[in-house]
Amino acid sequence: MSTQFALLGLISTEPTYGYELKKLYDCLFGGDKPILPGQLYAVLGRLARDAAIEKVADTGASAGPERTRYAVTDLGNERLLAWLDQPEPPAPTLQATLYMKVVLALMIHGDAAPFLRAQKSAHIARMRELIARRREANLAERILLDNAIFHIEADIRWMDMTASRLTNLKEELWTAM
Repeated sequence: MSTQFALLGLISTEPTYGYELKKLYDCLFGGDKPILPGQLYAVLGRLARDAAIEKVADTGASAGPERTRYAVTDLGNERLLAWLDQPEPPAPTLQATLYMKVVLALMIHGDAAPFLRAQKSAHIARMRELIARRREANLAERILLDNAIFHIEADIRWMDMTASRLTNLKEELWTAM
């Protein structure tokens, strides 16, 4: 996910303070990896530099330190809407790490089945964790968890299919080298 567009989208609903952006981002998109304050303010700095957001006056009369609110500019809104209208491409490369490990395990150990079994076991354990979390999650988080679970299921199907083809793959690799 593009952090800059997520922040632009959050700010587009109303001018917002950095701290509130962090809380909202973490709640909606953070999942297992909340945004770090340094990352948040670095992205906000780039968005301001590129004229996608601007700092707006804080109309609150608080006795505390001055706080900065951010608002989306017309240019930022145009970029956000263009990004939203652009479909996301499927997996950008064919150089998946799991595939790479299968090939290297075949080359080094002569067998990738132990790697695939261990990897499948790790995937299943993670999927069980996510399924358990999904039982207590609100709808927005369930949708996010479903996305992760479905990706894990696809990886598991790929591992099963690959395990059934290891002998042929090993022969093909040795012939190609």
